[in-house]
Amino acid sequence: MQFKKIGIIGAGKVGIVLAGLALQAGYEVRISGSGSVKKIDLTIDTLVPGAIATENADLIANSDLIILAIPLSRYKNIAPKLLKNKLVIDAMNYWWETDGNREEVLSPDSTSSEQVQNYFKDSTIVKTFNHMGYHNLQDEAKPQGAPNRKSLFVTGDNPQAVDQVAEFVNTMGFDPVVHYHLEDGIMTEPGSPLFGASLNATDLNDVIENFADTDFGKQIAAAKKK
Repeated sequence: MQFKKIGIIGAGKVGIVLAGLALQAGYEVRISGSGSVKKIDLTIDTLVPGAIATENADLIANSDLIILAIPLSRYKNIAPKLLKNKLVIDAMNYWWETDGNREEVLSPDSTSSEQVQNYFKDSTIVKTFNHMGYHNLQDEAKPQGAPNRKSLFVTGDNPQAVDQVAEFVNTMGFDPVVHYHLEDGIMTEPGSPLFGASLNATDLNDVIENFADTDFGKQIAAAKKK
């Protein structure tokens, strides 16, 4: 499936940056925020002219690919049936400053993306765009083949969906590094060596290969044994 229409739920910094990259890549872009369309319309017109400010229902109905770019604590504000049968990118992370107490947001027995997938059980979740800062996403997107092009980790349980999203990531200006297990998204969450990193594919793969030996990797392994 070749995507043409991208819907971004979340009009914050990450959502705005991704909207800009998608517009530059030639996609039709819709974006929704937490308030009314009027509330975000001026912001969208100013920061990403060409994107369409709209409500969630219209965005979802008119998009081939949905990106969740909202605080993690708010994903349950979206009714699961709205995203039924949709391919969804989870670009979210737990962050205490915006999400509050972790135990109130996440169960300790699985990764955040696995919990997002469990909530949107009739959707297909792919994790990406979450480990690189929005400034790096905005400033370091490059055409395919450019020297020292930066890389983004892409993972999910549906190989076909992961491959589709990987190609989308490529069109957005980054080399995808692909895994096929949604739980591997833990390697990109806050606390991991990849979180906040802006690396090319070779260096990103090196970090992944050594993940089990990092303090964070050892903590995850120990938690799984409990």
